[in-house]
Amino acid sequence: MARIYAGILGPLAFFTSLARGALHAWPTERTLLVAWTTLVAFAALGWVTGWLAERIVEEEVRGQIAAELAGTGPAAETRKAA
Repeated sequence: MARIYAGILGPLAFFTSLARGALHAWPTERTLLVAWTTLVAFAALGWVTGWLAERIVEEEVRGQIAAELAGTGPAAETRKAA
């Protein structure tokens, strides 16, 4: 998930910065420097965000599986009620 988030946010920031530079008629060097900087920064931010999201989902699934195995999860309650 981390690679996916980084792969989306980085290029999105890059192309947004290129468009901003073109709209404001910045010099090419400045536009590319800003675009590459935002690419790296937002790819790193996306990687961290994706990594955290993946860890949270994994922990939640592990907790649900452990609860099911212990007989205290939602599916166990449904079986007891039936």
